[in-house]
Amino acid sequence: MIELAVFASGNGSNAEVLYRYFESHPRIRISLICTNNAHAGVIGRGQRLNVPVVVFSSAMLNGGALSPLLSKFNISGIVLAGFLKLIPFDLIDAYPDAILNIHPSLLPAYGGKGMYGSRVHEAVLAAGEKNSGITIHLVNREYDKGRVLFQEGLEIHPSETPESLAGRIHQLEHTYFPKVVERYFDEVWHG
Repeated sequence: MIELAVFASGNGSNAEVLYRYFESHPRIRISLICTNNAHAGVIGRGQRLNVPVVVFSSAMLNGGALSPLLSKFNISGIVLAGFLKLIPFDLIDAYPDAILNIHPSLLPAYGGKGMYGSRVHEAVLAAGEKNSGITIHLVNREYDKGRVLFQEGLEIHPSETPESLAGRIHQLEHTYFPKVVERYFDEVWHG
């Protein structure tokens, strides 16, 4: 069984979509939810889904405490679903090519430090872009610079607002993120 941990900092809708997608999967399971935000909505979602939830501090994240914790849960890979912190090098080294992230733009555009959530959508619209979308990529030592595994775009409407674009991007995330995670861990990574 491939045991995955989902890292999230906010509401956790993608974490729940992932959990439900893999709930009956024969080879992949969401076994743990981790968050750096003690007030994150993902905590309640995890509790309702009966998934163990770990809330950790920046000191734990950057102090090397997460790798041993993840090992206790037999975690094979990590999926970042709205996680807003840079993954420390020790965790990247402990999970080589086994950490996936979803980003709400077509990278390399509108990626990097500070580019998340509504900030991305506001920047896309302010620049007058005609398209946006999602990127699912491997995590390396730089924000949003890992190898791209999947992108899906959408056309921006003339009357688009950051909120309407966010809603449409979320629909893409919910549609494609579980399938790409499944394909990567089941076929590519696991072999």
